[in-house]
Amino acid sequence: MKHLSVRKQLGALVGTVVLVGAGGWIAGTQVHSPADAAAARNAPKAGPVTVGVQRQSLIATVVANGSIEFASPQPLSLAGSVGTAPSGGAADEGAEQRVTKAPVAGAKIKEGDVLMAVNGRPVLALSGQVPMYRTLGPGTAGDDVKQLQRALRRLGFEPGAISGNYGQGTAAAVTQWYTSKGYQAQQPGPDEQQQLGQLQQSVSSAQETLLTMTGSESTGGTRAAPRTDTDTDSGADSDSDSGTDSRTEAGASTPATESSNAKEIRKLQLKSAQKSLDMANAALSTYQSTYGTKVPAGEAVFFPKLPVRLDKVTVKTGDSPAGQIGTVTGSELVVQAVVPGSDGELLRKGMAVELTTAGGEKARGTVSALGADAAPSPADDGGGQSTGEASRGSESESEPGADAETAAAGDPSAPVPLRISVPDPGPLAGQAGASVKVTIKIGASDGRVLTVPLAAIRTSADGKARVQVQRDSGVSDVQVTVGLSAAGLVEVKPADGALKQGDNVVVGK
Repeated sequence: MKHLSVRKQLGALVGTVVLVGAGGWIAGTQVHSPADAAAARNAPKAGPVTVGVQRQSLIATVVANGSIEFASPQPLSLAGSVGTAPSGGAADEGAEQRVTKAPVAGAKIKEGDVLMAVNGRPVLALSGQVPMYRTLGPGTAGDDVKQLQRALRRLGFEPGAISGNYGQGTAAAVTQWYTSKGYQAQQPGPDEQQQLGQLQQSVSSAQETLLTMTGSESTGGTRAAPRTDTDTDSGADSDSDSGTDSRTEAGASTPATESSNAKEIRKLQLKSAQKSLDMANAALSTYQSTYGTKVPAGEAVFFPKLPVRLDKVTVKTGDSPAGQIGTVTGSELVVQAVVPGSDGELLRKGMAVELTTAGGEKARGTVSALGADAAPSPADDGGGQSTGEASRGSESESEPGADAETAAAGDPSAPVPLRISVPDPGPLAGQAGASVKVTIKIGASDGRVLTVPLAAIRTSADGKARVQVQRDSGVSDVQVTVGLSAAGLVEVKPADGALKQGDNVVVGK
């Protein structure tokens, strides 16, 4: 019994020793010297940073933000007064030009439409390249008259020959056109009517004078020779021979001389009267050639292309129409964008464009202008009526970067504006002023090619491109030919085939 108790005590002692030893070992593994701790905090030995070579298709694009706008903004103003302001009337009624019907922003204007009204008279839209700059009426001639005649014919009002001369046929067509719009064409004013009446009266007076003189001569009347003192004094001796001889001698010379002089005087008088009549008729004829129905300078606006859209309006009812009255645009949509100069060098007219709205809807477009040609028109410069521009060359002949170089004017870092035409707006319709993502594809690889990050390309002293490849044996240089780049990657072709998919190329240390 005593022996068993001793054995239990010995076992307990051994167990205690084992536990104490194990605890000391565990504690020892958790305790580090300061040197060990410092060594543990040091970074591992530096090595090259590598990226794997991939085989994939590359598509190079230029991406920018653009805004949806209406095409060809142009300032709009009137070329002159609307109607003819009468003078000399009661307080010069109507002389002050005031808008009586303001133009409406967003309205679509077709040929023959009324843009607005001033003093109750219309301002009408026509198609033509020559801007309105004068009143058109009888007696005027030129290219502006010819384009008016063509416009009248297009509208269904026949002006007669398209001669460029404003005649009675043109005046009649203008009258019919105005009537179809509910207005009366501009007729001669009171001053013009008064002047016509005065000229007609001058002709009548000259005719009456000439007829009176002609009638007097046709009667054959001859005025008696004036009596002299000699005739009167010798009256008592009229039967004497001497008296008779004296009168006979006078009668034989004086009446004949006076008759000849009178005929010369009457001849000169008739000639002068005829000349006065001719001059009066010429003055009347000249005035009548310019008398009749007119189109005042402010009552027509010629646009190079119709229809147009009234984009902005700067006048309201009661305002004076002097200066700019608004802005017109084409009815088609375009996208305006700006890209960095480095991207602009890659673009050319005719490139296809993908347009993406904020909602993810897509539309297609085409680069239609670059650089200065694509800069928005100065629609607030106070200029006159819209004018067209000639084409600036064939798109098919444009070379990449040619337009951008012109726009940059020697500064390749200058931003390059571009304009994108959108033949079929689709989801862009009704979104003028909204932003859109512009994506232009400038190139694509020929199928799947080897690609590496741009950071992996190094140029050696001989000017050749190389990449460093890390293998088990270390890092080696491989000469490559660089191709298309996109999204930070570049196509590479190894000179000796010593590069394949899965190899690791060095991009940093």
